[in-house]
Amino acid sequence: MALGLPLTLPAFAPAQAAQVGPSGLPLPRFVSLKPGRVNLRVGPGRDYAVTWLFLKSGLPVEIVQEFDNWRRIRDSEGTEGWVYQSLLSGKRTALTAPWQRDKDGAMLNVYRSADDQSALVAKVQPGVLGTLKACNGTYCRVVFSGASGWIKQPDIWGAYPDEKFDD
Repeated sequence: MALGLPLTLPAFAPAQAAQVGPSGLPLPRFVSLKPGRVNLRVGPGRDYAVTWLFLKSGLPVEIVQEFDNWRRIRDSEGTEGWVYQSLLSGKRTALTAPWQRDKDGAMLNVYRSADDQSALVAKVQPGVLGTLKACNGTYCRVVFSGASGWIKQPDIWGAYPDEKFDD
């Protein structure tokens, strides 16, 4: 997914208290990468060195700072850097429990409705990318390439705890 320098920041720093950035949008907030190739830079400008290269469109990232048309982002592994705003999309996506990728046999349940007593529609591995359609503060409705349904909100990276939205 990402190539570059080793991780030096905590992988799951808690979200800071929401504030409004210069764009008028909340900080921090989740977005996704638009193209399949995105350079991550050490500073907000093309003159800054590239330290990381993302090679997958649609990956969820968190915008943590804004400067002019540049956005400081953080990925699911805690890697931070600057990207130009046009390389980001407001489309919400999520990764299933990326922190469990190395656990053998780890699977996450996807339910027909936002209730773990409802029918199971799929089991997905950690690190699977999906499109977020809604979150109710406890569950999120996610569309994967082969299935769609509701997954427990703490089992994804791409929505804040207790966050609620509907597309």
